[in-house]
Amino acid sequence: MEIKPQAVVIPKETDQLEQGKYGPIYPRTPACYGFTIISRVKPGRAEAIRGYGLNLASALEKDPYLLAPLKLHYLRWVLFDDDTRFMYQGIFDTNFDKYTEDAIALFGKAGVNTVFENLEGFPMDWKTNPDAFIKFVRAHQCPSFIEYGEYPYVTADEIKKALRVKNAFSEIFDQFQ
Repeated sequence: MEIKPQAVVIPKETDQLEQGKYGPIYPRTPACYGFTIISRVKPGRAEAIRGYGLNLASALEKDPYLLAPLKLHYLRWVLFDDDTRFMYQGIFDTNFDKYTEDAIALFGKAGVNTVFENLEGFPMDWKTNPDAFIKFVRAHQCPSFIEYGEYPYVTADEIKKALRVKNAFSEIFDQFQ
């Protein structure tokens, strides 16, 4: 079976999209699901955001599976406009509703805060008020209008499985050399 790259255009109007618990459910695309959030940084908090990134990287060194419940492919954080704005991009295998619920549960279980606390207008009661968290994310979401996948609709788990199979074959072939 040949896997061909694909692209999908995402409609600007969301009225015709399935409505989830927290608003429109954007379609699964060849890049799976994801969203981009752009928000203003609270004055003087850019270094705290960078520090949070370092803490997250350190936590992932200790526990590489820390974020596994989120079914992530990629995360990208960007500070721009002289550190006054922040962009969060995530690509994952679940829809928006599931991802945000899982993120709130994960942070609550781990007893950690979110980098979003450094953003203007973010609700500080987010741990006990998930609706406010989701409202903030939706208000700052910048939906993409086209998404492309070189290996379309493949989940992170399928990619990891394929890599395990590849490594197993490599080990077998290495034994014959």
